[in-house]
Amino acid sequence: MAQQAPASGNWSARVTRESSALDLETGVFTWQDPLKIAQSLKRSADASTRRKSPPFRSAMSMLVFYINRAGKNLDENQRRILEQAKAELRTLYRKD
Repeated sequence: MAQQAPASGNWSARVTRESSALDLETGVFTWQDPLKIAQSLKRSADASTRRKSPPFRSAMSMLVFYINRAGKNLDENQRRILEQAKAELRTLYRKD
């Protein structure tokens, strides 16, 4: 039997809210400070016992997932902040 699409069109919001791998702080992707976003994602990834990937990969995957799923609805300024958060995350994990 083929899988059905989720009943709600907001499945990506649900994934972000209820990630099975990371416990995210409320509103983390709406914050205005890229370093604060990166630090929060790092804390969540480092603390998680449910993730399947290394902490850096899990944190970066969640950030990229959010950016991609928000798509054209993401404010240009917030997109810039989240892109900067990716660079901050690389620095925190020494992946430069």
